[in-house]
Amino acid sequence: MKQKSAIQAPLDPGFLPAIVFNQAYIAEARASGKAVPLVLGLEREEGYLSRFTTIVKPDSSADTIRYVERIVKFLLWARGGWKLHFGGPRTIGEHIRRIYSATGARAFDVDLMGKIYEKPFEVVLTEADKVPIARELSATVGGHLDGCRIGFDLGASDYKISAVMNGEAIYTDEFPWDPKVQPDPNYHYNLINEGFKKAAAKLPRVDAIGGSTAGVVVNNRIMVASLFRAVPANRFNEAKNIFLRLRDAWKVPMEVANDGDVTALAGAMSLNTKAMLGVAMGSSEAGGYMNPAGGMTGWLSELAFAPVDFNPDAPADEWSGDRGVGALYFSQQAVNKLLPAAGIEAPADMGLPERLKLVQGLMSKGDTRAARIYETIGVYLGYTLPHYADFYDYNNILILGRVTTGAGGDILINKAREVMKAQFETVAERIKLHVPDEKSRRVGQAVAAASLPVIKR
Repeated sequence: MKQKSAIQAPLDPGFLPAIVFNQAYIAEARASGKAVPLVLGLEREEGYLSRFTTIVKPDSSADTIRYVERIVKFLLWARGGWKLHFGGPRTIGEHIRRIYSATGARAFDVDLMGKIYEKPFEVVLTEADKVPIARELSATVGGHLDGCRIGFDLGASDYKISAVMNGEAIYTDEFPWDPKVQPDPNYHYNLINEGFKKAAAKLPRVDAIGGSTAGVVVNNRIMVASLFRAVPANRFNEAKNIFLRLRDAWKVPMEVANDGDVTALAGAMSLNTKAMLGVAMGSSEAGGYMNPAGGMTGWLSELAFAPVDFNPDAPADEWSGDRGVGALYFSQQAVNKLLPAAGIEAPADMGLPERLKLVQGLMSKGDTRAARIYETIGVYLGYTLPHYADFYDYNNILILGRVTTGAGGDILINKAREVMKAQFETVAERIKLHVPDEKSRRVGQAVAAASLPVIKR
């Protein structure tokens, strides 16, 4: 089965959008007259369970295994779970169970899911009609603007701090840091705490602290995060409980959420709407989701690991080792990946933030090579948003982050809209694409995060 996108990515002609492959596979399965149901159920904390239903050809062809495996991978990082209920042909299920094992190709994912949910990951083979019924969470969080609050947003190259008084940010700032190479959790603790002190100095008092961070957060504990990649296993509990330690030190209510969820919250608050998907393009890709009822689902939405390109020669993510995942398409990593094809040279020792600044500087001078980088990322986005719509029920998407700042960001967004309108008209009519103003793109996360905790009177 051969496919290619109708609108080519200027600097990445091999880009094979996930949605193009999936639609071609489903059409072929239906035309065969032999399609059978496939029901996938992902079970996570406290018995919550997400279901996904599709059809497959009852064979173990390379296309079938690729189709199913990529859906499982996407669901794992979109929804999360420690147990996969596989309701479909057993021969396909056996392949998935081997792939998603401690010795399989997705050992990285198996290991991280075990760490996140603190249970060994497992695949249970069953019939389609025997997959357990869905049980989803829908919790209302954030939007609390009373009192004097500190908000923070932790990224891989900088962290942002805001002092917020009765819903108005009276102070915002950004501080560089390099957390992913630091083995001592006290490095992280001390720098975050210093940021708190600077924000607190602008307030008459501190009533609450809310945070946004890259990584997976469960009950204010950070279970997995690239920010703590260098922390050794025997000290990881110190990193995992860093926000609890800070809460105890400041003696005020503190709530911390995944940065993607805070992006969705920020969008919902600013636009006064629901059914919101948030995507932040920074050092990596962060995703978050607010459902049509205005609730947070508890899904992981770690879209940095979710596959979007089915090109077998797509670049591999340095952490997971998997190819074609979101981090390499919607982040500073995407910009860096496209530099050679654009003909832009950068010193070997130049970091990703500086490489992005290099491209932004060229863009400000009207450099067409830089513009093609943003056009390429725009094509990626235009094909990926409809793909996300197969897994998320959303009508609004908020796009922000450093990659979207400046004139290049406008090119990126306009190209995404062009692709969606040309190739996915129905989806384009339903989904509204939003971008914040320039200031909000850079510090809006910290302000929204400040609204997370409830102040106890």
